[in-house]
Amino acid sequence: MEIYSLSGPSGTGKSTAALEFAHTHQIDAIIDDGLLIVNGEKVAGLSAKFEKSPFKAVKRAIFTDEEHLQDVQEAIDQHQPKKILLIGTSNKMTIQIAKRLGYGDIDHFYYISDLRSSGEMKLAQFIRKTEGKHIMPIPLKQVEQNFFKRFIQKGVEIFTPKREKIGETTIVQPDFHDETITIQKKAFTDMVKITCDLNSNIEKSSKIQYQQLPLPSVHITVALKGPIDYSIPDAMMALQKDIAQQFDTHFDLELAEIRITVNQIQMIGS
Repeated sequence: MEIYSLSGPSGTGKSTAALEFAHTHQIDAIIDDGLLIVNGEKVAGLSAKFEKSPFKAVKRAIFTDEEHLQDVQEAIDQHQPKKILLIGTSNKMTIQIAKRLGYGDIDHFYYISDLRSSGEMKLAQFIRKTEGKHIMPIPLKQVEQNFFKRFIQKGVEIFTPKREKIGETTIVQPDFHDETITIQKKAFTDMVKITCDLNSNIEKSSKIQYQQLPLPSVHITVALKGPIDYSIPDAMMALQKDIAQQFDTHFDLELAEIRITVNQIQMIGS
């Protein structure tokens, strides 16, 4: 059996990326957070997301429970996958999973940064931090009934470029992820307004819009101070850079688009 590793920090979108990655590399089985998933369907195991604490979740994910380990090993023997993808937060973790399952060395190492842009990863971590959302790469119908006491909803369906369905995800909020921070949408637009107010070329900003999905973006309308003795494109590019830096510094978010519309030039004394 050919063994693949996909690793990266928690909350960067590994579970969502796994289904598409497995399809692209013709990998028929995935081990994610203690679950064995074959062709997009759960066939064995218990998810670490059902545990009560981060410590117990890690132990579940690396198969320290012998009954859990045996259940997954027997299912692997039954399904006989030709390739299997192990998902973890680091190479060390996936190597440990491979050893617990009785495999040899991992053949291929991949990282979430190979599959997702920095903006996509930062957005995934932001959503994890502010909403406590975790992704399971299995259909909603396969989530254990005793987990319905927690926040849960259908995620997204994953398709190939030819629109062939290869799996779907489920959004859950584990018991061990109770601490989240709340950021009102107004905080984002206020940050844009403050940045514009501090810019020596901007007389006034208006119609500030912030959109978080599919990737964070900002649209602004501004009035410039006159007379114009500078390059407007250069000045607006500098403003875009400043806004992007503020979002990165204060929210740890990477803006995919900053669209600035100049609707007037306000002359001094007018």
